[in-house]
Amino acid sequence: METNTQVTTNYCLECGGILSYDSALKHYTCKSCGLTVSAQQLMEGRLKIRERETPEEQHRRKQNEYLKWWLSKKE
Repeated sequence: METNTQVTTNYCLECGGILSYDSALKHYTCKSCGLTVSAQQLMEGRLKIRERETPEEQHRRKQNEYLKWWLSKKE
């Protein structure tokens, strides 16, 4: 019996909406705008976005990622 599970992770590169992973299609789909990307495309898109960040934006992003990680361990 094959199950088609969807796990909500990540954020859309276009609109910032929530992406859900469809294991049957092996793609991420945005719940807001409908964008569909593979894991490779998602990784490449993130790298492009990070290349355009200023040092202040990079610092703020890293702080937010650390805070999110830290709070997730407290639950």
